[in-house]
Amino acid sequence: MVSGGELAILPEELIVVTGANGFIGSHVVDQLLLAGYNVRGTVRDSQKTSWLQVRSRRFSLAEVPEMFTPGAFDDSFKGASGMVHIATPVMRHYDPFVAIISVVNGALEALRPAAKEPKLTRVVMTSSSTAAASPQPNKEFVIDENTWNQSAVKAAWAPPPYEGSQRRVDVYAGSKTQSEEAAWKFMKEEKPHFVLNTVLPNANMSKILSVEHQGYSSTNGWLKSHWDGFPGEEGKEISLTPPQYYINVQDNARVHVAALVYTDVKNERLFTFAHPYSWNDILAVFRKLYPQKKFVDDIPNIAEDKSKVANKRAEDLLKGFAGLPGWTSLEHSVKDATERWQ
Repeated sequence: MVSGGELAILPEELIVVTGANGFIGSHVVDQLLLAGYNVRGTVRDSQKTSWLQVRSRRFSLAEVPEMFTPGAFDDSFKGASGMVHIATPVMRHYDPFVAIISVVNGALEALRPAAKEPKLTRVVMTSSSTAAASPQPNKEFVIDENTWNQSAVKAAWAPPPYEGSQRRVDVYAGSKTQSEEAAWKFMKEEKPHFVLNTVLPNANMSKILSVEHQGYSSTNGWLKSHWDGFPGEEGKEISLTPPQYYINVQDNARVHVAALVYTDVKNERLFTFAHPYSWNDILAVFRKLYPQKKFVDDIPNIAEDKSKVANKRAEDLLKGFAGLPGWTSLEHSVKDATERWQ
């Protein structure tokens, strides 16, 4: 059950989660079900994601094949009291005219029908750490509610050619920055009856609910590549990923739910950043947990993430919602992710 504050949405009411089959989405669904809510999850293909259906009798699926088209979510929100918008394509395109415009449109197509549903009073949108700032190794700087990643937006919209790993990262960051900006602009101009909060997570780690159906996607795939010694070209690219913050995906999901249901969370950007980490920190945890396994050597001269993030509000919500002492540790998060890999 939910604890720690006055509730804007009571247990057993209906919550819609877009992108319910994703790494973050599936954990948000789980936390909502644990808190006693009924959940409708939107997915592109309900047959391929039928594995979600058996998790609880209080969960149902709604098929939304293409979320960028007008009216895509109209039927999905009927009768809902809240909505968590997580669905987004992740680094599929290098072209900003495809990637950024589609993500912005996807966000707006979720907000417009939400504004037409009379019972729907609370919305949480999953943004990204990169909507505030991209990693800047060894640089001291502050990330707070007024920080926006305009440098990534500028790089994303630079002239062609649209290629290279850095361009893809910039386009992704630009899409998350501009989609969140579009959401807040919508709130200011349209003045809908619902409250909006956004959650900006950094690298999510911890257990995958169904490896068989979800695979090692997103940042958990980085962890698996590290476990395997960074094989292949993609592994080499991942090994060069700059240090940043991690967040346990269950903590991230709990903050999403708290932002949705607590009355005192209004018009906030919440930073689910636990603590900075580097690949060598991950290696140290691997070696401690699995002394019998041989791992690659430490990466020499590795940089640090020295940013200071305004993450206290999100951590306080986590404590109130789940009764935890604070962010889940890196070791615990890595253990949850890897205990089935041996």
